Amino acid sequence: MRRGAVFLFGLAILAASGVFLWRAQHSVASAGPAGTRSAPTVHVASVAQRDVPIYVRGIGQAQPFNTVQLKSRVDGQIDRILFTEGQQVSAGDPLIEIDPRPYQAAVGQAEGTLAKDQAQLVSAKADLDRSSSLLKNGYASRQAFDQQTAAVGQLTATIKADQATLDAARLNLQFSTIRAPITGRVGKRLVDAGNVVHTADDTDLAEIVQLKPITVLFTVPQDALPDIQAGQRRGALVVEARSGNDQKRLAEGRLTLIGNQIDAQTGTIELKALFENTDETLWPGQFLNARIVTSTRKDAVTVPMAAVQTGIRGKFVYVLDGSASTVTPRDVGMLQSVHGLAVVDGLKPGETVVVDNQDQLAPGMVVKVEPGSNDPMALGPRAEATPS
Repeated sequence: MRRGAVFLFGLAILAASGVFLWRAQHSVASAGPAGTRSAPTVHVASVAQRDVPIYVRGIGQAQPFNTVQLKSRVDGQIDRILFTEGQQVSAGDPLIEIDPRPYQAAVGQAEGTLAKDQAQLVSAKADLDRSSSLLKNGYASRQAFDQQTAAVGQLTATIKADQATLDAARLNLQFSTIRAPITGRVGKRLVDAGNVVHTADDTDLAEIVQLKPITVLFTVPQDALPDIQAGQRRGALVVEARSGNDQKRLAEGRLTLIGNQIDAQTGTIELKALFENTDETLWPGQFLNARIVTSTRKDAVTVPMAAVQTGIRGKFVYVLDGSASTVTPRDVGMLQSVHGLAVVDGLKPGETVVVDNQDQLAPGMVVKVEPGSNDPMALGPRAEATPS
């Protein structure tokens, strides 16, 4: 029994081996003659030499150049709202009117008091002139003359006080019409007509924000500070405001402030840039990516980022031999990470690199180049470099 089992086991092994050999031979036969596999199709790009700006990146938020909370400086009932929510207003435009009648009455009263005291002063000055003449001729006492002089002085002081009271009354009358202190965009109204406002309540009536110009506050890593300071010593630094996904350039401004200290918790420093914002592309509260051009790398050697691959030894690209249509891997050093491009060393301008299907390639392999693909910018936008 034991020998029979061993014999059957041996037959099973021989049968399995036969099946394996048959499958292997069938696979070889179906593959056809060696070297008949079609060449992979690839896109290529030329190694280009160009000036590449070097950026420091930061994340920030747009803020109004000026913000004003409209408040009433006098008490009273709101008669009219003279603005439309969201309206662009100019400095001096009337926005809110508070019932002016009590302040008109105060102005009239102050004007009457001033006129009365001015008339008394005229009479007192005439009496003083007569008293002076009588004193010279010995018909009046020195005491009477001094009393009349004091009366003239008292009325003169009273008139000054009356004038101040009149000025204050006129100022309050002016304050009954609330005007825009700055040019900007007014927000929603916070108090409706018919409500009574009091200066003691400190109530906000509306808000105006100045959009032209506008500022952007953003932070960058503290390690970027020396480059920013060096660039600023050479001149005003350009700051680009970009969309939140960093794909769209929104506006260009200039750096106006470097913070006076580094945030110890985050290791970042705050910067401020000013943008004219004539087309109102930037909006208060908008989150943005900001980039500062600190310097420019002259005659940098660039390739599309897609051409750079990572291998065991580091970065490399496949270089195309145009005459033989074969590819050869070449080690490169990437000096900067680039928006769509890579600044590298180890390549020469004019050489051709493969930008796709690298996983199908091997050293010395013949490839088929897609017609019209040898455009260094075909697969990438304008060179916009950032520090590596």
